[in-house]
Order: sequence, then structure tokens, then C-alpha cells
Amino acid sequence: MYWSSNKLTWLPVYLLLIYLVVRHYRRQSWIVILFVALLITLTDQISVQLFKEIFHRLRPCHQPALEGLVHLVKGKCGGDYGFISSHACNYFGIALFLIGMFGKKVRYFIPLILFWAVWISYSRIYLGVHFPGDVLTGGLVGALIGYLLARACKWVLGKAKKSL
Repeated sequence: MYWSSNKLTWLPVYLLLIYLVVRHYRRQSWIVILFVALLITLTDQISVQLFKEIFHRLRPCHQPALEGLVHLVKGKCGGDYGFISSHACNYFGIALFLIGMFGKKVRYFIPLILFWAVWISYSRIYLGVHFPGDVLTGGLVGALIGYLLARACKWVLGKAKKSL
């Protein structure tokens, strides 16, 4: 589970997703990639600035009442606050954005990318760095942002296509 939460572990998946974007959107792929960068920035900043820094809910591994009960892998816990999970927010944002962009164009894409987001999100609970509610709320916030940005990206792509 430690490796599941490590962003570098998923480098081959990121490269595959970039390949799919370029393959399906060709000359307009830079627009989609720009929206992905915006998505990651938004999900990450919203999860930290609008949730963690406002709610100040301690992670399970920092809760005094849970001391000795939370098993940490490699002794890593992260920052003090855990509501909401930035991992869940980021990965569900990416998943819903790409589902909105690809739909059913890529065989088995929807169940695979959702499994990916769920797996990474669950790893955060397993590692003792988030409560289930942190992950669930992070996933919902990320999914909403991903969905909205997919709609916006499709609108921009439509406008760009008309202007060519």
C-alpha cells in the first residue's frame, strides 16, 4: 500500500493517459493537457486551502486518542491535518475528468480508472493517514471538480474546432 500512494509508482499510467489524450485529441491535445494541469492545481489547492487549513482535523496517526493503535508503514504520517484527502481529491478529479473526455471511446476505461482512484484512495486509509470520511469527501470533491472541468474543456474544444 505504501507504493500505491507514491506518485512515481504510477508514472507508466500517467504516460499511458497522456498517450491516450494525444491519440484521441491530436492537435487539440495541448488543450486537454492544460485542463489536466488546471485540474490538479485546483484539486490540490482546494483540498489543502479550503479544507485542511480550515477544519484542522488531525490525521488518525496524529490523534492522541489513537496513539499506538494506528500502524504506520515506514513511520510516515504526513502533515498534521487530514480532512480532506488530497490524494483522493486529485485522483478522483483525474478519473472523472478523463471519463468525461473519453466516455466509452476506450474499452474498459471507466472501470479501470475508477478502480485506480479507489485503490489509491483506500491505500490512504490502510496506511493510517486518513479516516474513511477524509477519503470519501476528498473523492466527492475531486469528482465534482473533474466533472465540471471536463464539461468546460469540451466547451473550449468545441469553440476551438469552430474557429479553425
